[in-house]
Amino acid sequence: MEHMIILIILGLALLWAVVTYNGFVGLVNRAKEAWADIEVQLKRRYDLIPNLVNTVKGYATHESSAFENVTKARNMAMGTSGPTAEHAQAENMLTGALKSVFALSEAYPDLKANQNFLSLQAELSDTENKIQAARRFYNTNVRDLNIKIESVPSNLIAMLANFSKMEFFDLADNDAAQNPVEVKF
Repeated sequence: MEHMIILIILGLALLWAVVTYNGFVGLVNRAKEAWADIEVQLKRRYDLIPNLVNTVKGYATHESSAFENVTKARNMAMGTSGPTAEHAQAENMLTGALKSVFALSEAYPDLKANQNFLSLQAELSDTENKIQAARRFYNTNVRDLNIKIESVPSNLIAMLANFSKMEFFDLADNDAAQNPVEVKF
């Protein structure tokens, strides 16, 4: 009888370990899938940028520094990978450079009325929204994984199986958050 109780306890412990391990595998795979969704949207944005630059160049040929900044920022962002702080910083630089190109449309009414420019602007805006949604989904999955890695007793399985915490992917515009818009009269 005593051996039976020990076997039942060991069986339950083994079952818990297997279920916990499989839970980690599921969380890691969901986070990887969510990161792949971000990469799809980032690639879409990278693909739209040359068309935008070429459209704007036709109207604002002497604004070469803005185009160079966008191209440089795009290349930097494309050269980084994974949800790292470096990648987030490169994406933030690209977003800032794109804002400067869109700001050019204010100085060029013909550009502002150009159907191709308006279409690209709408596509990029839609893509930015999709990037934010994909980023939130990714960060939610990473949060769930990290909580399980840090929580007792599942942290024992995480340690034994070498599961490690993943980084969040934050694309916060810190300057805008810290420096409110200045209104001048």
